[in-house]
Amino acid sequence: MTTATLPPALTASPLRSPAHRWRVGAEFQVRRANEGDAPALAALSRPFVHAGALRERPLSLYVSRASEFLVAQAPDGTLEGGLGLSEHAADGVLYNFCVAAHRQGSGLGGRLLQAAFSRARGRALTMLFTATTGSGRLFLGHGFVPSRSDLAPAAWARTLDPGRNARVLARTL
Repeated sequence: MTTATLPPALTASPLRSPAHRWRVGAEFQVRRANEGDAPALAALSRPFVHAGALRERPLSLYVSRASEFLVAQAPDGTLEGGLGLSEHAADGVLYNFCVAAHRQGSGLGGRLLQAAFSRARGRALTMLFTATTGSGRLFLGHGFVPSRSDLAPAAWARTLDPGRNARVLARTL
């Protein structure tokens, strides 16, 4: 999983100006995804894949793992963010974290992370891991610290692409 801000060419929009930024309010619903959300999750991820911030995943993965995802849904039904949480014994892995370019900086990512923490605690997970090729600023600001891949769930750590130079981060719950 990677978090990154999209390059300026992918984020150019009048909504990105400070005067048009707003905090995510209660009108956004953070909920568990369902199979019907899979195409929207894939579409939401696509700009991040093209920018190299996320690994490409087939639509079938979003369908088969829909229940692992939390999504942020706007009042009009549009998905504006998504985050996967896979379980590995007592540990969890956050992956495919993305927030629509025009919502970055609005607090939506933080809301998704908080929902993931709550869900992980409800599943009695004790540690969360993630990997990022970006700054990791959002994760670090929410209690993650640099970690080693050999401390993470082995099945997940084996999937990390060494060519991406991703940093592994961890957080105790």
